[in-house]
Amino acid sequence: MSEKMEQYRIHQEPYYRPTGDEVALYEAAYSVRMPMMLKGPTGCGKTRFVEYMAWKLGRPLITVACNEDMTASDLVGRFLLDAQGTRWQDGPLTLAARHGAICYLDEVVEARQDTTVVIHPLTDNRRMLPLEKKGELLHAHPDFQLVISYNPGYQSLMKDLKQSTKQRFGALDFNYPEHVTETEIVAHETGVNSDVAGKLVSIAERARNLKGHGLDEGISTRMLVYAGSLIAKGVEPLAACRVALVRPITDDPDMRDALDAAVTTYF
Repeated sequence: MSEKMEQYRIHQEPYYRPTGDEVALYEAAYSVRMPMMLKGPTGCGKTRFVEYMAWKLGRPLITVACNEDMTASDLVGRFLLDAQGTRWQDGPLTLAARHGAICYLDEVVEARQDTTVVIHPLTDNRRMLPLEKKGELLHAHPDFQLVISYNPGYQSLMKDLKQSTKQRFGALDFNYPEHVTETEIVAHETGVNSDVAGKLVSIAERARNLKGHGLDEGISTRMLVYAGSLIAKGVEPLAACRVALVRPITDDPDMRDALDAAVTTYF
């Protein structure tokens, strides 16, 4: 492994609590280098899962946060000018394919469809990446795998993956963990006791029931970790929940009042 790739290696085990057979299924998928698609709401643990699997498999992980301004060159690479003239610089996708890393495209639907089509030759039996500007046909390293994620709740006609893209991937569904598991996660990640962690999870469960009834998205596990971390630092629970749970997800005064009332039920 080159020094360049060492920076992408995960040296310490990320904390991840399996909620089903997703670890075994992913390991099986990696054994045949099947590209994988992770679907689930924001903040439910998709990225942590990829980090955990990269650590478990001993592979470097190159993560790309997709956005609508991202071009194919941002993924593949481009020529740059320096004092010696022009030089080619691999993009993150090319770097992963060349050196055998896992490339994780986070929230892939945020990227334009004309950008995401560059992954097609890497996600079928060809496993290659044409670098047209450089005149190189890169055959992916045997250890390379592509992983993408997105939130189906944000899907629309404008922001969705083409069937020609979707059908190149295996898929795992993610959701927020069961109450007991999520309580353990919040307690572990923040240092609060299980009683406080359980109350935070109960607040989140109430808010998630309001999704589609005034809320676009429920309170995520990530947000619970933020609230718990504030409480662990001595912030009063009502204030911590207001800052980390209620205010970020809605600007509607009535909805804020309803969520604040749910918080006071537990704290």
